[in-house]
Parts: sequence; structure tokens; C-alpha cells
Amino acid sequence: MTAPESQPPAPPPFSEKEFYLEEFHGKTLAIAAPAAELRQPARLAQVIDELARNETNVVLLSTERSALEPLVGGHVLSMATPRLEGTVWRQLRASFRLGLVVAGSLAFAPACREATVRLGISKLVWIDRDGGIVRANGERVSFVHLDELRETLAAGAPRNERRAALLREVEAMLVAGVPAVNVCTLEGLSDELFTYAGSGTLFTEERYVLVRKLGLDDFDAASDLIARGTSEGYLAPRTQEQLDAVLASGFGAFVEGYHLAGIGALLVDEPGGCAEVASLYTLTRFLGEGVGGHLVAYALARARERGLTFVYACTTSEGVGRFFELHGFRPARPEEVPSAKWRGYDPERRARVRCYRLDLAAPGVANGAPPVSS
Repeated sequence: MTAPESQPPAPPPFSEKEFYLEEFHGKTLAIAAPAAELRQPARLAQVIDELARNETNVVLLSTERSALEPLVGGHVLSMATPRLEGTVWRQLRASFRLGLVVAGSLAFAPACREATVRLGISKLVWIDRDGGIVRANGERVSFVHLDELRETLAAGAPRNERRAALLREVEAMLVAGVPAVNVCTLEGLSDELFTYAGSGTLFTEERYVLVRKLGLDDFDAASDLIARGTSEGYLAPRTQEQLDAVLASGFGAFVEGYHLAGIGALLVDEPGGCAEVASLYTLTRFLGEGVGGHLVAYALARARERGLTFVYACTTSEGVGRFFELHGFRPARPEEVPSAKWRGYDPERRARVRCYRLDLAAPGVANGAPPVSS
């Protein structure tokens, strides 16, 4: 067994809010709400305060100055302000929060679109009393890209004309160059911004998952996810040395270019000509969105590039095992993976672990529903 002193210190309690605040740090968010929608300004004020303390710039778009001033400390501009971009930039450097009155010749939604595009803001949060998209069976849709949105509108859904008009406005925003639009209720704003489950629907122009190698700036978020997966029992506990190896060989699935939705690592055994797909973990909100499949596809592509003979994975979860089988892995005996895997391995966990192996003589399957694994 590994000596106790080589174990890393216990991770601090995992906070979803801290994860997202780290992602938002130094960035700018726009929040749009007509004055009539600001029924509970205290909820919005709390979120804006949290973002400002995090040094996240917030531009609050609304139709009336009087509704904006209490929420942004009186820092309010008009869309008609000369040299709007530079003025907004200087105001945000001083306060991290700013109100922007968008009333004028344009209707509210097109005016918000113009403001967001002019200022080059990457995320617009649209406050709507009905929140995000809900399927006929009552299930909320967490993510929609532009092609899916167009299919929905072409099919005549939703039948509620007000909601259909909103979705057409979201489509126009994405086409105009707004990278991401979140639609949620005012009551659900905090959950939409600060939790994995969210409360509304995120709309993006492209399919929103990009898988790439982890860089140094990703290690904090990745180690937090590993700690979360370990505390939930999906991932095996690792020493500091083992964690460092996972981070060095790790890759992540990023949503909107910066939200880390899932992670994995390819731990290569050069003498054995094989590699382990390790620490594969997908955040709850992204289950069913194909993130796990993207991660496995990335791992298999890197393994083939290196000319490896096979890859394997180990998990204590029956559901995760089915996931690997869906992706071309077969159940394997512990003897079919390198013996080094079991050195210092917890005996109790080994008694429960399931092994899966994929031989790389032929191309593997690389898409499917994403769970988590160890």
C-alpha cells in the first residue's frame, strides 16, 4: 500500500457556485429583462452583487432607468450614449456593474441584440417568465444549438405565439453573432448561472462541445471535478502523484469554449503498448448531451495516433460499464489489463471493480450517452 504521507490533503468541500464563479471571473455577462419582468429585484440584486464581488462585469439591459438604478448603484447609460463601447468599458473598470437603457426606436429584443453585439459580450441571459424550453412530456431542454432551434421553429413549435416570437429572437441573436443566450426565469437565475443542473435553456450557434488537452489554467477546475467524482464514489481515490499524472495526461470537454463539462485522461503504458481511459467524469447537467461520447472518441483517437494495441477502463458502476460497452469495449478479466494497475489498489474496491477493454485493430465506436467512470 502507498505510504500515508504520499496521500494528497483532503480536498475542500466542492462548491458548484465556486466552479462557475471561477469560470466567469474577468468576463462580461449581459442580463436582459424588461422593467415589467423585474418583479423581485432583490433576487437579481443578489446575483449581480455576487458577480461583481467576483470581478465579473455585468451589463443589465432594461427598458426603464428607474428599474436599473437601484440594481447597479446608479451607474446607468443610454444606448444613445456617444462612443458607447469605450464609455461602457471605463464604467465597468470602475464598478463591475452597469445598467443600459435600450428603449428607443427598436423593440426590446432587437435592441438587446444590437447592444450585445456592439459590446462584443459572449453571453446574454434573457429573463422570461416562462423560463427555458420544455418538451411535451414536461422535461426541460438544457441545451439547443442553432440548427436544432431552426428545426423546432420549422416544425411549428412552440404553438404559443409569444414563446415562438422569443425563440425567433434568440435565433436572430445567434445569427447576429451572440455566442450564447441563456433563457430562464428571474427566480431561476442563480441556479442557471451557478449550478450544474441549471434552470433554463442555453442556446448556442454551434454544437457547443469542444474536447482538447487540459492546460495549466484548466487544472483547478479539473481537480475540482475529480474531487467531486471521487466523493460521489465514481472515481477511485488517487495520491498526489497519481492526480498529477491524470492532469498531465488529461483532456476536457468544454462548453461555450470555457465551461468544463467533463474530463478524462489517457494514461499510457508504453512498454505494454496500451493505455487506460481514466478519471472519466461528466457533470450532471451534460448527461444526455453526448459529452461522454466526445471524451471517449478523443481518447481513442489519441491512442490510435500513438499506435497502441488496446485501451482499457475500470469502474465499479454497472451503468458506466454499459456505457463502455456501447462504445465498443468488451468486459475483460483483471488479468487482461496491465498488472501495474493493481499495485497499491484498494482491495475492497478491487473486489467490486469491472474491467473493460477495446482492441485497436479496427476503428471503435465513439458516440453515445455520457455517464461517469473511474
